[in-house]
Amino acid sequence: MDSYPSSSALVKKYDVPTPRYTSYPTVPYWDVDSFSVGKWEAAVRNTFEASNDDKGISLYIHLPFCESLCTYCACTTRITKNHKVEIPYIQAILKEWDHYKKIFGKTPIIREIHLGGGTPTYFSPQNLRWLITYLLEDVVVHKEFEFGFEGHPNNTTQEHLQALHDVGFTRVSFGVQDLDEKVQRTIHRIQPFESLEKATLEARRIGYESVSFDLIYGLPFQNPSTISDTIEKVLTLKPDRIAFYSYAHVPWLKPGQRGYEDNDLPSEVLKRQLYEVGRSKLKSAGYVDIGMDHFALPQDSLYGAHIAGTLHRNFMGYTTSNTDLLIGLGASAISDARHGYAQNEKKVEVYLQNIMSSGSAIFKGHILTDVDLLLKECILQICCQGKLSQGLLNQVVDPPILVTLQEMEQEGILELFEEGGLKVTAAGHPFIRNICSVFDKRMNKQESHQQVFSKAI
Repeated sequence: MDSYPSSSALVKKYDVPTPRYTSYPTVPYWDVDSFSVGKWEAAVRNTFEASNDDKGISLYIHLPFCESLCTYCACTTRITKNHKVEIPYIQAILKEWDHYKKIFGKTPIIREIHLGGGTPTYFSPQNLRWLITYLLEDVVVHKEFEFGFEGHPNNTTQEHLQALHDVGFTRVSFGVQDLDEKVQRTIHRIQPFESLEKATLEARRIGYESVSFDLIYGLPFQNPSTISDTIEKVLTLKPDRIAFYSYAHVPWLKPGQRGYEDNDLPSEVLKRQLYEVGRSKLKSAGYVDIGMDHFALPQDSLYGAHIAGTLHRNFMGYTTSNTDLLIGLGASAISDARHGYAQNEKKVEVYLQNIMSSGSAIFKGHILTDVDLLLKECILQICCQGKLSQGLLNQVVDPPILVTLQEMEQEGILELFEEGGLKVTAAGHPFIRNICSVFDKRMNKQESHQQVFSKAI
């Protein structure tokens, strides 16, 4: 190929609303009319029976509470300083877990637990210990277990870290986002570097095996200088993993994002430059590109899974635990039973009421068709391995898909049939979401995605 389109031309073309592909089909395109709780519980039971003894299962626990609103955030949260909410919420999670154990019918083997939010460290160390201790009663912990949680550097105390480490947690992810003072004020997340440093050093002293940081590019008032400064400060702490996410600007879904103007956000071209500045610094410091948005040091297990071809992606993001059954507990939590998805009620009060009355708070879901399962496998392979095997490509390719892929090849972001199948190039790495979307038949049937997803780049 003699020449490729310019980087700015590709950004302009592909910076369009696109899913992040933590599932396929993505939530807006679930076929809720054909879903029922009965079908969901059957999918859970069948997947559990087929995979528990070998792979074990994963648990995601959504702890939605925060004391203040970070205006950039697109997660499901509940803002309150009233910590009396902790105990009834944990009681509901435990009752929901008991409900699932009845569906399983025999002892579950726990491979993975992840506490997400919200702010999991909003909860007291004593209550977090109680939650995990109860969840681990009458279960078997897999020999290759991985337990991790998301911590806010400002309120993750030594007591939090110790309590969770005592019950098996070995991985912590700190939400850094950005260290520039003006950016922090704008997104209402003030956290000094000293707080991050203290929490990181304490985690390592206690014995956490993996410490990761979440960073975001594309936030209001970011520029190459501020991104460079943030990355340089982060590198002094040498986190094992770094997630470098594109800011998801969805003010029609999250009104808090209207706290700043669109003009305060970097332009498309500048946003791409921010990514390249950060990526270059991370790679120069020895970090390796892992899937979408993620970087890891060679000694981290995420890198090992990447090299071994066992990297997995689900509603928790990238993981080394390739389980077939993910049970989501808590308000808005999503579960994945391979052949089906289910989501809990989003409002905390409704979730609590439903759990206390029936043990379940599911309000929508999707049962996957054979075509869904095939496309899910294709998208997972592209997301996790940066390629698609010839066998899978042959099963899904049709004239429209082939034309689009050939165009992407001419643009230099992928190679077709070079080593069999499809391979994402180094230049194509920032466009993985776009490449996955070529195979998204449910989304491509819709006329508009403008008010559903954030932009891809």
